[in-house]
Amino acid sequence: MGSAKPMITILLLLFSLFVLVPVPSLANSRILALVKEKPLVLKYHKGALLKGNVTINLIWYGKFTPAQRSIIVDFIQSLSPKTKKVTPPPSVASWWRTTESYKGGPSVITLGKQIFDEKYSVGKSLTDPKLESLASRATHANSITVILTATDVAVEDFCMNRCGMHGSTRMKKEGKFASFAYAWVGNSASQCPGQCAWPFQKPIVGPQITPLGSPNGDVGVDGMVINLATVLAGTVTNPFDGGYFQGPANAPLEAVSACTGIFGSGAFPGFPGMVLLDKKTGASYNAQGLNGRKYLLPAMWDPKTSKCKPLV
Repeated sequence: MGSAKPMITILLLLFSLFVLVPVPSLANSRILALVKEKPLVLKYHKGALLKGNVTINLIWYGKFTPAQRSIIVDFIQSLSPKTKKVTPPPSVASWWRTTESYKGGPSVITLGKQIFDEKYSVGKSLTDPKLESLASRATHANSITVILTATDVAVEDFCMNRCGMHGSTRMKKEGKFASFAYAWVGNSASQCPGQCAWPFQKPIVGPQITPLGSPNGDVGVDGMVINLATVLAGTVTNPFDGGYFQGPANAPLEAVSACTGIFGSGAFPGFPGMVLLDKKTGASYNAQGLNGRKYLLPAMWDPKTSKCKPLV
């Protein structure tokens, strides 16, 4: 493995930017309706993006049930569905199509290999170098290797200042050094659901609104989907520290992390916005996926409008 490049994105605790830290433009809009919000601008830094056919490889680290794995696999396969039957919007695919508005056109997602590491090959306490080492097992050109950690796995800074992250490293493949992208997301169900699975769990601080029902009946995994969506959008639009972001390159606001806490129209700090309700289950969602799945996905910054764009 070549020398590691610093992690280019840290996904802050899901609610930290939106619940704990006041957002003046949003808070004021509820009181001073005549004051217009300033456009949110994510600058393009002239670097490479992940466009065209992009493969997502999964490393399941620790124990996940088949039902849990299917929730995440169905989400990934819903991003760029290969079926002729089109899922009507709002859908996972229509959410992902916002990435086409970034330079370079669409990022067409295909699920690649899956590695199951149920014996915790590098232990139950993972540092960033260990995450990078794990990712190297399935890395290749124009791909994203995603490490998914189970509830009993501790990860550096997990529940302290991040719920997931993406980064890049340089490796030698076929005699040449190249940069490769990877990401990590953890299951917070037993460690910090109020931080990394909000709004399906009450936050440990901030407004104590009634939690939303998780669309697939698994607070931890439905929370993982929110964080996975965040890091995937960030990875394809800023894979190697030269794409779209605002702020410092080592802790940037990206396509979705710039819109933290927004899931529907009318969102404000502590309130995720107006979303859809499944009348049968009472669960909340804003996107339909393959195999009848429903998900709650965060808003994404739209380059066409310079605004955060929720699905509903």
